[in-house]
Order: sequence, then structure tokens, then C-alpha cells
Amino acid sequence: MIGLPDDIKVALFDLDGVLTSTAAVHRKAWKQAFDDYLSHLDAGAYSAHSRRPFTDDDYLTYVDGRPRADGVRAFLQSRGLDFDDDTVDQIGTEKNQLFLDAVDRGEVEPYPGSVRYLDACRDAGIGIAVVTSSRNGVAVLVAADLIDYASKRIDGNEIAARHLKGKPAPDSYLEGAKEMDVDPAHAAVFEDAISGLQAGRAGHFGYVVGVNREETEEHAQTMRDAGADVVVNDLADLLEG
Repeated sequence: MIGLPDDIKVALFDLDGVLTSTAAVHRKAWKQAFDDYLSHLDAGAYSAHSRRPFTDDDYLTYVDGRPRADGVRAFLQSRGLDFDDDTVDQIGTEKNQLFLDAVDRGEVEPYPGSVRYLDACRDAGIGIAVVTSSRNGVAVLVAADLIDYASKRIDGNEIAARHLKGKPAPDSYLEGAKEMDVDPAHAAVFEDAISGLQAGRAGHFGYVVGVNREETEEHAQTMRDAGADVVVNDLADLLEG
């Protein structure tokens, strides 16, 4: 009924891009923060190639699904830019404020298909937890009216407090399975980020679902290569299989 193997007892959901449309909000905030930083770089010290604007490919490759500071470092390194911890904090703080401003403006909505799927999981007796790198996970769940679905949450704050490695390491998902008192082999991971799919594979979870919001076959194949057992454009697709 819910498109999962019979031995799956728990569903571990990423948040942004899987349950809510906030991945697009994150992407917009990252672009504004990075472009602001890049525009102020010394043209004499860095090439135009290094200073070119932040792109959708940059978001998917270096930032999506990762803890905030890890994403900043990965992107700046990809451009060959020199930076220190203060720079990482400056960019991350600006991005976070832009994101929170968007949340305050009401730019957070759940995907209707995801709500249908959450209801189906709950009706089927599947345990539900949210595992997200975002430090704003609770605020997003509340804004999207999804807070009551998740019996456990591992968010960016918990990842930092418990000294867990961020995605693509499997630590946060393994912690989610532990909190739900289930072996990873009996848990399914739901992810839209390549780093999250890699985490699902590295953690040897029983089933890994890729949510392809790009809706292209090229991206679907990239998700399969990263570890997805199945790729859908919307979680409701699993109910129709």
C-alpha cells in the first residue's frame, strides 16, 4: 500500500524538498548570500571564472543536504577561493537570515503528495522521523503544519550537539534509526539530495527512496547512482505503484 518492502518498520524523511517546498527557498537564499560574497571579491586576486555567480548546479553539487558550514566550505573550495572560519560564518549567517525572512513571509508549504504519503504511513503503522541538516527544522515543520507527524527529529542542532558527521556520512540517519529503536535494515530513507542518498547507501538502510524534484531522467539516474533503490517525482507516486 505504501510502496515499501514488507520488512520496513520506520520511515526516515529528509525535510526540505521531500516533505516541504523549502528546498527552493534554501536555494534562493544560498544564491543571494553567495552572489553577494562573490561580487565583493578582488578582481585582481581571483579570475572571473572563480567569481562567476552561484548556479543551480552549484547548489545540487556542493550545498544541498549538507550542514550549513560544510556546504559553504565545499562551494568555496570548488571555486579555489581562500577563506577562514569567519568567512564561513558570515556567509552562513546571511543565508540563514534570508531563509528565516522567507519563512516569516509564509513561503513554506508542504507538498500535498507528501502529506498523503505521511497519512498513509501513519495508517499503516510505520514509524515516522525527520532527519534534516537544517537548524530550522522545527520552525519549518511548524510553519508547514507537519510537526505532529514526526515522533522523533534529528536536525542540524542535534547533529552539532551530538557531534555527528553531516551528510553524505550516514551518521544523522543512523541516529534517527537509533532514536526509533530500529535496525537500519528495517528503516527507509527518503531524500531529494545526492548527499542524502549517499548517506542512505553508506548506512546500509533497508530501502532508499530518491525524490526527484528536478523531474528529469538525467537527475533520476544520478540519484540511482548515488544509492536510490527507487526514484519518484512525488511521494504520492509510491501509493500508486
